[in-house]
Amino acid sequence: MAGFLSKLLTFGEGRQLKNYQAIAAKINDAEPSMQQLSDEELQALTSTYRERLDAGEKLDNLLVEAFATVREASVRVLGMRHFDVQLIGGMALNAGQIAEMKTGEGKTLVSTLAGYLNALEGKNVHIVTVNDYLARRDSEIMGRLYRFLGMKVGLIQNNMPPLYKDAAYKADVTYGTNSEFGFDYLRDNMVTRADQRVQRGHHFAIVDEVDSILIDEARTPLIISGAGSEAADMYNRFARVMPALKRDEDFEMDEGKRTINTTESGLEHIEQLLDLDIYSDPSGQLANHLQQALKAQFMFKRDVDYVVTPEGEVKIVDEFTGRIMEGRRYSEGLHQALEAKEHVRIREENQTLATITLQNYFRLYDKLSGMTGTAMTEDAEFREIYKLPVMAIPPNKPVIRKDQNDQIYRTVDAKFNAVADEIADRNAKGQPVLVGTVSIESSERLSRLLDKRGIRHETLNAKNHEREAHIVAQAGRLGAVTIATNMAGRGTDILLGGNPEVLADDALRLLGYNPSLFEGEVPEEGELPAPTTAQRELALSEAKKICNKEAEQVIAAGGLLVIGTERHESRRIDNQLRGRSGRQGDPGETQFYLSLEDDLMRRFGGDKMDRISAMMARSSLSDSEPIQATMVSKAIESAQRQVETMHFAARKHVLEYDDVMNLQRTEIYKERNAILDGKDMTERIPEIIQDVVQEAVQEYCPARVPSDDWDVKGLETWVANLTGTSDFVLSALDHGDDPDAVAEFLIEHLKNIHAMKRESVGEEIMKTLETQVMLRIIDTRWMAHLQEMDYLRTGIGLRALAQRDPLTEYREEAYLAFKHLTQSMYEDYLRTLLRLQLAVPEDEEEEVLPQAASPLQGKVQYSSPEAALTGDDEKPSSTSSTVVKDKDDPYAQAGRNDLCPCGSGLKYKKCHGKDAQE
Repeated sequence: MAGFLSKLLTFGEGRQLKNYQAIAAKINDAEPSMQQLSDEELQALTSTYRERLDAGEKLDNLLVEAFATVREASVRVLGMRHFDVQLIGGMALNAGQIAEMKTGEGKTLVSTLAGYLNALEGKNVHIVTVNDYLARRDSEIMGRLYRFLGMKVGLIQNNMPPLYKDAAYKADVTYGTNSEFGFDYLRDNMVTRADQRVQRGHHFAIVDEVDSILIDEARTPLIISGAGSEAADMYNRFARVMPALKRDEDFEMDEGKRTINTTESGLEHIEQLLDLDIYSDPSGQLANHLQQALKAQFMFKRDVDYVVTPEGEVKIVDEFTGRIMEGRRYSEGLHQALEAKEHVRIREENQTLATITLQNYFRLYDKLSGMTGTAMTEDAEFREIYKLPVMAIPPNKPVIRKDQNDQIYRTVDAKFNAVADEIADRNAKGQPVLVGTVSIESSERLSRLLDKRGIRHETLNAKNHEREAHIVAQAGRLGAVTIATNMAGRGTDILLGGNPEVLADDALRLLGYNPSLFEGEVPEEGELPAPTTAQRELALSEAKKICNKEAEQVIAAGGLLVIGTERHESRRIDNQLRGRSGRQGDPGETQFYLSLEDDLMRRFGGDKMDRISAMMARSSLSDSEPIQATMVSKAIESAQRQVETMHFAARKHVLEYDDVMNLQRTEIYKERNAILDGKDMTERIPEIIQDVVQEAVQEYCPARVPSDDWDVKGLETWVANLTGTSDFVLSALDHGDDPDAVAEFLIEHLKNIHAMKRESVGEEIMKTLETQVMLRIIDTRWMAHLQEMDYLRTGIGLRALAQRDPLTEYREEAYLAFKHLTQSMYEDYLRTLLRLQLAVPEDEEEEVLPQAASPLQGKVQYSSPEAALTGDDEKPSSTSSTVVKDKDDPYAQAGRNDLCPCGSGLKYKKCHGKDAQE
């Protein structure tokens, strides 16, 4: 059935390929005329194309000329001419499709075609990569091509100052990582001034390694968080008792579904060890501590799921690429539980400030495209989630690689010994070998076996990923042995005989030069000097001779041998590893070595694996002899399909819940941006007052209830709380039992208070305050709403026990929560504005600026409940001439030299005031 659906989805692809081939022929016809142009004439074409677009011509009408221009510019600037299949790949990207191109087909160069064409419109083009290194490398190399054609190129890097990011996003083409683009979007929706935003919309994105970004990482939402509560002691208490627990006695675990729960007797045992009644805790925190401690102890393995750095930090390892995920932490206390398990310092828990899934971020783009070597196995998901069809682009040269049948051993030990023996045999002949492992643990185990045999090798895993590009670039040299964890060659070609440019750079370093500097560039203090152009050319010339000679020897030995030590959960990752061999028509070979004890077999193989293992144990076969059984191969494929289906369901599950939040997030961000862009809150005040008053009067003075039964005291208290004054007395009002009369009087009463505030503070200052207060209220309430939704989401699954659909329940409750959020948000906003009080600074040490120094001389001290709870109000500025303070707040009233209200005995400026000044 799946095969039939796949054929149905890709029906007509052959016709599309023929159309693209016809367009490629037209680009080839335009090549001679492009070659005749001078550099200046070629560069001038960019302005010509833009003028034609401004005149109303469609973008696709320029495709042939634009692609021909980029190809010619590439020849002149980079010395690389786009193959016809690369032109077809560029057309697929421009059409908003995924171009599936084999490893070594030059996807990075393909992106320049669609990138240039779409950047002509003057809107932003984002080229998304998997890590900072590739973004920087591609922006430098491909940036030369764009700049030659008169376009600006920007680069986004982790921890880059906003000023540089602003300039990068204003460029025609911007390179960066998926997480950085997503986080910048979230940050832009947290700023307090319009000029602090860095992104300028989402027009067109080209996603490199699109399967890794839009599929593998899609289960993990992007979260910006701030410091929350700290409970290190409780994490340590739970971690101490975990090693004493026994599987199937104290807890039950399903490794396939990644679930773990205590048994009844196990819960009693744990409560006895901890001297706690876990489920009597009304907050549910103790139950969460228990769940996370169980996961950390029994489901998450060191050097597989995470590593512990020498500095004592627990860092997550990306299960799909083997790279360390810098700056990322598990949520809901799991990261703290891992830190407690490993006896390192426990960092504080975080509160979510803003969040979005990668699926919903990339669906913001008007046009989305991607490229990868392996996407067809996920074609249905790309179409369903992103409306992105996959197009397989034929290779430039036929693939002649030999893919051998899997070798299957009974035990893991026998498998690794066989791999080590095979490497030794091939290494003796000089054949380069690339070994793919699924974990750091496996790579280090194989490394020890090779050390015993005296075989020189490089090990590439999350512990030394900084050297990734360098190690992989030389994996094709004569006799090279490279062990890599699921990231063999990401973004870096493996050339048979080695990469001459990397080899030349190594030679220059040995000679005492810095190859990243060019002649004329001045090195920073302590840096090596730049080589001369002549030295660089000589080193490159010698490196090419060495690599060409070794390439001949490697080809004679059979090309690159790729060995897989285990099947991955996804067939796509296995295909990525295979694809490292046989690039551009090179000879090569791939071979997978498996054992019946592998994780995939054990977790998903079922009874078949047990039967095969028992059969092998009974037979006369020794552990060192492999088998090739059709039953095993089918069981492996079945297991992989099962896991792929499970992961797709998990990603879809995450997306369905985030879709609910996405509608709310869109509305909140829309309102926020409207305010930043100049939406006048002053004009909205009367409308807000009317809405808030009518809601309150309806609650306290219902129309169908006699006035004797009205909650008069409640309404008076509500007004006093709203305004900070108690001068409203309902009994003194001649309302004639009419709630509308009460509402009308109250509306005028609040309008008068607001007018008085405006007059006392000043028109301009009040206008600025109204905007800033609204932004702060939105942010504070939205953060609280996110936390509430997190709690709701955690427990919503239990509704299924009552035969109710959790997703439907979540949608309904999320809607009600959002409705309450918007209603209470405006009431809080009004309360804050009406309770503002002017106060003159008591402290003579405070520097006073002239009245005309700033349009906003004071800072606001918020008095809303949420602002008080966060403890993150804006503090008095040391350069303000007047400070607006809440008269009920002892901290707000304290002068810098007064004793701190907290009772510490220190002066306010040395205690709580210290944070305020910072």
